[in-house]
Amino acid sequence: MQVASTVAKVLALIVIIIAGMVKLCQGYTTNFENSFEDSNLNAGDVALALYSALYSYSGWDTLNFVTEELKNPERNLPLSIAISIPLVTVIYVLTNVAYYTVLDLNTVLDSEAVAVTFADEILGYARWLIPISVAMSCYGGLNASLIAVSRLYFVGSREGHLPTVLCMIHVNTCTPIPALIFSGGMSLIYLVVEDVFQLINYFSFNYWLFIGLSIVSQIYLRFKFPDMPRPVKLSLFFPITFCLCTVFLVVVPLYSDTINTMVGIAVALSGVPVYYVCIYLPPDRQPKCLQKLLGFLTLNVQKLCLCCAVDSEDRKEM
Repeated sequence: MQVASTVAKVLALIVIIIAGMVKLCQGYTTNFENSFEDSNLNAGDVALALYSALYSYSGWDTLNFVTEELKNPERNLPLSIAISIPLVTVIYVLTNVAYYTVLDLNTVLDSEAVAVTFADEILGYARWLIPISVAMSCYGGLNASLIAVSRLYFVGSREGHLPTVLCMIHVNTCTPIPALIFSGGMSLIYLVVEDVFQLINYFSFNYWLFIGLSIVSQIYLRFKFPDMPRPVKLSLFFPITFCLCTVFLVVVPLYSDTINTMVGIAVALSGVPVYYVCIYLPPDRQPKCLQKLLGFLTLNVQKLCLCCAVDSEDRKEM
C-alpha cells in the first residue's frame, strides 16, 4: 500500500504539472506578474515560513528511522536520499508553478485543498481523480510517519532512554505494537492544537534544534575519533553548512515568535522530569508506586499485544 500511495501521489502531481505547463505555454502568465511585490523579507517571518516548507520535505529524515530494516543501508540509505530529494524538489517546484499558472494568490490562500481546487478549474470530467489521489497521498504520508516514529520510540526504549514497555515486539510479526499504539495516542494529543501551522511551529523548533545537535555531535566525533569506522562518509562542508542553517531556524524564531517558541521549549523540557524519575534514577531510588505501575503496564501490554521485550543483543541476532 505504501508503494501504491506513492505512485498515486506522483502520478497526480505529474498530471497537475502537465496541465499547468500546457496553460503556461498558452500564455497564461498573468499570475506571475509582480510575483514578489510587497514581499516580507523579515528574517523571523522567513524562518517561520521555512518551517512549513521544510515540513513538506521531511521524508529524508523519516528514512533514517528505519535504517535497521533496509537492505545494505550503507549503500541504499545515502543513494535513496540523494535521488529522492532532488526529484521531490523538482516535482514540488513545478507543481507550484502549475498552481499559480491557473490560480491567483487569493484563491490559493483561501483553498482548503489546492490540488482539488486546481482540478475543479482545469481538469473537467477527470477532476475526481485528484481528490482520490490526495486521499491516497495522505494515507501514504501517515503510514510512513507511523512506521518511522514507532521505530524511534522502539529504539529509544531499547537503548534505555524510554520505559521498557515501548521496546516490545510481536512474537510472530516482530512489529513494535506498543510503540505504534503510543505513537497513535500522542497524535491524538497533538490534535488539541486546532491551528496546524501553529502545531508545525511547535514541532519544527524542537525538530531542528535536536537535528542540529545531532549534526554537531557528528562533527565533534569526526575530530575526537578520526579513526572510528564510518560506513557513510561525507565532506565536512555538508554538516557544517547544515548546522549553520539549523542555527538560523532555531535562533531567529526566538525573537520573531517568542511565545510559540517558548511553548515549544516547554514541551521539550517537559520530558526531563519524566526521564529523570523513570529512567535516570536506579530502580532502588524510584518511587515504589512508579515501579508497580510500570511493572503492571509492562506485564499487561505483553499479554494483550502478545509481545516480548528486546535488547541490543537480540537485535544483532535478528
